[in-house]
Amino acid sequence: MNKRIPDLKQQLQQLVACPSVSATNPNLDMGNRGVVELLAAWLETLGFAVELMPLTGQPDKVNMIATLGQGDGGLILAGHTDTVPYDDGKWQSDPFKLDERDNRFYGLGSTDMKGFFPLAIEAAKSFIDKPLQQPLIILATADEETSMAGARALVEAGRPRARCAVVGEPTGLQPIRMHKGVMMEAVRITGQSGHSSNPALGANALEAMHGAIGELLKLRAEWQSRYNNPGFAVPVPTMNLGCIHGGDNPNRICGHVELQFDVRPLPGMALDDLRAELDQRLHASVTDRKFTLDYAPLFRGTEAFEQDANSELVKTAEKLTGHSAGSVAFGTEAPYFKSMGIDTIVLGPGDIDQAHQPDEYLGLERIEPMVEVLRGLIAKFCL
Repeated sequence: MNKRIPDLKQQLQQLVACPSVSATNPNLDMGNRGVVELLAAWLETLGFAVELMPLTGQPDKVNMIATLGQGDGGLILAGHTDTVPYDDGKWQSDPFKLDERDNRFYGLGSTDMKGFFPLAIEAAKSFIDKPLQQPLIILATADEETSMAGARALVEAGRPRARCAVVGEPTGLQPIRMHKGVMMEAVRITGQSGHSSNPALGANALEAMHGAIGELLKLRAEWQSRYNNPGFAVPVPTMNLGCIHGGDNPNRICGHVELQFDVRPLPGMALDDLRAELDQRLHASVTDRKFTLDYAPLFRGTEAFEQDANSELVKTAEKLTGHSAGSVAFGTEAPYFKSMGIDTIVLGPGDIDQAHQPDEYLGLERIEPMVEVLRGLIAKFCL
């Protein structure tokens, strides 16, 4: 078998050059099939058994499961293949052309998180001809940046199965065993428009929303009193009132208003329970029959994540990296793997402050240390 594939830099060049923007705006949204087909070709050349799993009704959005070896245990090296949109004109170089300068690789997705895949492949190459006792799985997902649809599809399929998983999001080479969840919600109140000269001619939805906002702030304070985890830089759950839109003119009674907000829950705060409480409290805040209130999630949300600090995976990652496992505020696909009974950590070479930014880059000094960590994890859980 010809096992020659592009080198690490060439792989990243090709991945960055293949646009895979995931966005809620349909004019910006695109598929990731081109990216996973590149990965599939390289991994098949190395002897992996590769399966592509298109999302239902979205043939251009695809998960990839590439497996070396057999069995139900082993290790998953996982990452998403989509990127966020980019700020056109704010990059010093073409975001789709890998640019090496200042001891960095610049390019869209270089750190979040296409750059993880060439490193995972480089680590895997050291084990191609070794007798694996448990499988090594390289997993690529679709739509992490928007809906988490790729990770959800894997959970629904119950695949892949493994003992451990590493999600290669940017953590600066520190193993992460906890992160907060995320909910994005909307509350809509409809009243009755009318001439502002006589309030009796309508029902002002903005005034009703004032009561709903007050109830949200009260609930936020209760949650922050009820829940606290000192393992996080911000140790309490947060609620951010993000945007509000209502009415159309100063001299008209506001007939409709919508508030969108997010909640970042701690581990142990189930999204279904939080939404039930939100629904009850919001409806109780607006009792006047002149108004109707509708509350609904903007997307399904992602649960908070926590891996046992004493698990073998956490202890191994701490030993290999020289860093104690910590927490982050951003969300990942880790809770989806955890929900399938897979011990999971988040660990990657990039820095989160580079993610979603113009001139995103991956520092070259991070590459070899990350490859060595991955080799150590593969040796521990697959040999």
